[in-house]
Parts: sequence; C-alpha cells; structure tokens
Amino acid sequence: MRLIKFMFCVPFAVLSLAVVSPLYAQSAGTVAKVNGVAIPQARLDLMVKAAVAQGQPDTNEMRNALRENLIAEEILAQEAVKKGLDRDPEVVTQIELARQAVLIRAFQADYIRNNTISDAELRKEYEAVKSQMGDKEYKARHILVETEKEAKDLVAMLKKGGSFEKLASERSIDSGSRDNGGELGWSPSAVYVKPFADALRNLKKGELTSQPVQTTFGWHIIQLDDVRAAVPPTFEEVKQNMQQRVLQRNFAELVESLRKKAKVQ
Repeated sequence: MRLIKFMFCVPFAVLSLAVVSPLYAQSAGTVAKVNGVAIPQARLDLMVKAAVAQGQPDTNEMRNALRENLIAEEILAQEAVKKGLDRDPEVVTQIELARQAVLIRAFQADYIRNNTISDAELRKEYEAVKSQMGDKEYKARHILVETEKEAKDLVAMLKKGGSFEKLASERSIDSGSRDNGGELGWSPSAVYVKPFADALRNLKKGELTSQPVQTTFGWHIIQLDDVRAAVPPTFEEVKQNMQQRVLQRNFAELVESLRKKAKVQ
C-alpha cells in the first residue's frame, strides 16, 4: 500500500536515463548461417552491448555463448515458420506488439539524447520540491482500517488506554507498517496524501487524531510521536532524480500533445 507520494525519489517506469537505444550502427558480416539463413553480425553486437550494459565483461567466452544462443534461436524460429506458426493470428499480434515496443523504446532513447536538461532548470525543480516539503519532519504511526465504524471503535479503545502498537499490529490493514506497530518513520508531511498530511500537521507531539481520517486507502487513526526540523538532501544528492522527474514530465507533455494531434476514429 502506497500512502506516500513522490518527493525526491522518482520511480521512473516509463522513461529512464538508462534506456539503451536499439539503433546501433549496423556491423558488416555474419555470425553464422543456419540452413542458408545468415545471422547478421549486428545482431550479436547488439546482444553484446546489452550484456555489457548489465555489467558482464566483454570476453570471447561471452561472445561465443551469445553466438550459440543466436544459432539455437534461429533454428527454433525456422521450425516455427515450417509449422506455419508465423501465420497464427495470436503470434502475428505478439510480433506486432514486440515491434511497437522496440520503436517506442527507440523514440524514448532519442528523446533523452536530444533533450538535455540544464542545471538551472534542475535547480529550479529542486527548489520547488524542497519548498513543498516544508521545514518540519514528522515521526508518525497510524492504524488503517476499512470502515469508519471500526476506526471510531479503535479511537475509543485508545482513549481508554489501549496500546496503539498492539492495536496496529492486530487490526491495521497496512502491511507496510502493521508489523512495526503502525510506525511510518520520519517524513515531511508533504509526502503523504493530503487528508493525512493535513491531520498530521494539526497534531501536537504525543497527540492522537480525535476523529478518524478518510483517504483513498481507507480510515486512519494517526498518532504523532515526534517533530524535528527537516534536513532536505543536497542538490547533488538528488540531481539525477530531478533530471528524471523533469524528463518524465516533459515527455508526458509531448505524448499528450501528440495524442491531441493524432486522428483517432
């Protein structure tokens, strides 16, 4: 369950600085011929570059192993064609989807290469994110349940002296914090969804929300354990994340503009 929103860390699923372009220069020659069908050297070169990018050393042994894989794959592909599997509608669709995926990755890689983000823009983004975080960090814990009634019952139990940690471990549906007595650790309020953040900022150290707080996750009982001055990471520590954040936003805007221009019937 993700109660926390993005701040300085970016899960960059769509666009990544680590994208490797498939558009490498074509190497001359062939690796081997299988039943008269040539396996291009460029295919092996591409696989070698991908393996090296993942940390494998470029050795003769590695190249020979990849060559054998290519030969085996060509043999199997030829057998599939002999059986007419290349004409199977589902297989045809899978091939079309694979081709589309390669083209999309190539487009993303091309976008990254040709859209450098300046340090000035990155620093502006950094300052904007830092200002959103505020000047305080909160150490909180919560109990998350599905219904308001259950939440109110828990509030009543806590006001009568019930153990927050015990009730969290027994009743909370948040598996990420349940085993730690509902503890969420130190975070600025801005990393939480708004209703949770608003309630947290209104608590004093040691206080408990008098009424359950509703979010899209369910109903929360929140307890503030401590407050301290926030110490944000330095620009250099999060520079790459800022770059990914800006690239992701700019790329999303490009996709949206292309979507608007496209003729969709």
